[in-house]
Amino acid sequence: MSETARKHKAEAPKKLNFAVIVCSSSRYQDLKARKPVYDPSGDLIVETLERAGHSVVFRGIVPDDKVLIGKNVARAVGSEEVDAIIVCGGTGISPKDVTIEAVRPMLVKTLPGFGELFRKLSFDEIGSAAVLTRALAGVADQGKAVFCIPGSPQAVRLVLEKLILPEVGHILKHAREK
Repeated sequence: MSETARKHKAEAPKKLNFAVIVCSSSRYQDLKARKPVYDPSGDLIVETLERAGHSVVFRGIVPDDKVLIGKNVARAVGSEEVDAIIVCGGTGISPKDVTIEAVRPMLVKTLPGFGELFRKLSFDEIGSAAVLTRALAGVADQGKAVFCIPGSPQAVRLVLEKLILPEVGHILKHAREK
């Protein structure tokens, strides 16, 4: 790591407030029907963030619906409590996977390296199927970091440990510079 990056990370915020939004029509239907909701990826995100010393101030489940995803992300972006947003699921290539399309217009800056590095790390773990992986990261208004990640627990663990947790504070430091 360069000396500049080391200095920036040292100056970056350490304890952050996250919003976690899981995009899953089946989990959303269970929630609406007041059935037990099995959400291993959402649970893993919350547990990993809290273990790293961060807080989850909002957690929600939405269907694979572009408008509802957009409304929930916009609400998190507009919240003074939230520093960073993780949107999990709906990043695949099927017609119902619309998370990235819903979130991309809200970003004032994108971080192309996030998706590139995530696919490289995924390739190292799962091989050529990583080519189907879509991920997005960037900065929204008010200096909020936003991450759109796949919904599998394996992908969640990988992206949190290798990319989001090591860099989210650094991203926010620069996003909030005047």
